[in-house]
Amino acid sequence: MQLSDLNTLVSERVLLYSSALRRYVTVDFYLPKNIVDPASLDLLLINDGQDLARLHFDRMLEGLIGEGRIHPVLAVGIHCGPDRKMEYGTAKVLDFKGRGARAAAYNRFLLQQLLPYIHETYCLPSFRRKAVAGFSLGGLSAIDLAWSHPELFQLAGVFSGSLWWRVRDLDDGYVEETDRIMHQQVRKGKYHKGQRFYFTTGSLDETSDRNHNGIIDSIDDTLSLIDELKAKGYTDKDICYVNYEDGKHDVDTWGRALPHFLEWAYGRLAD
Repeated sequence: MQLSDLNTLVSERVLLYSSALRRYVTVDFYLPKNIVDPASLDLLLINDGQDLARLHFDRMLEGLIGEGRIHPVLAVGIHCGPDRKMEYGTAKVLDFKGRGARAAAYNRFLLQQLLPYIHETYCLPSFRRKAVAGFSLGGLSAIDLAWSHPELFQLAGVFSGSLWWRVRDLDDGYVEETDRIMHQQVRKGKYHKGQRFYFTTGSLDETSDRNHNGIIDSIDDTLSLIDELKAKGYTDKDICYVNYEDGKHDVDTWGRALPHFLEWAYGRLAD
């Protein structure tokens, strides 16, 4: 089903049945027109794709491409399912409440069904670069996927990511240094040349400050993960972090950040 047909972009929606998730998945494709060299096209997978329409993402992307500010990119918005807290998360480790139990199945859908569908349907055997991004819990899912599959995803966008995801509850002997799942995965992993990471937070994301250091957890967890990445060898050239002082944990704030992310990831000056 076609959603829009703009000057430089067409968007369409399909329903894909996922045997891994045992449900139909709504997927929106934002495809640039008149691509002279298909191999020059980038790919961006976006969790919580149902939020993109509210952000007028099609017009945002068309404007950036049409003005020559970014390279052409095929963006794919994957709508979340009713079990969002089970399908998003870290695929290899559940959180302390058992959430994320279907994250591995969600990743199988992306890797084994959606990516082949894109290659076959749009006759695109390869992409210049692949990226995955998401908001909140979808941001955690995005960096978990990219970190686990550096051979596929060179870029990850994490907007107010749920990087607090942990194996132990706060009143059950929680240890900051070891119990945050994504931080531990990075600590146990290794540097992958060419990978880049984009993070945003908002100073109004939340009020929680579990370690009472005067920094809200959203910012604290993000900065700590950046430290872990740098300990692996990533530098400021590989990592972009933006905090919005008036930013909230909401779609409108993430929509404000999206153009900057797209220019950071695909800008003509970013190469």
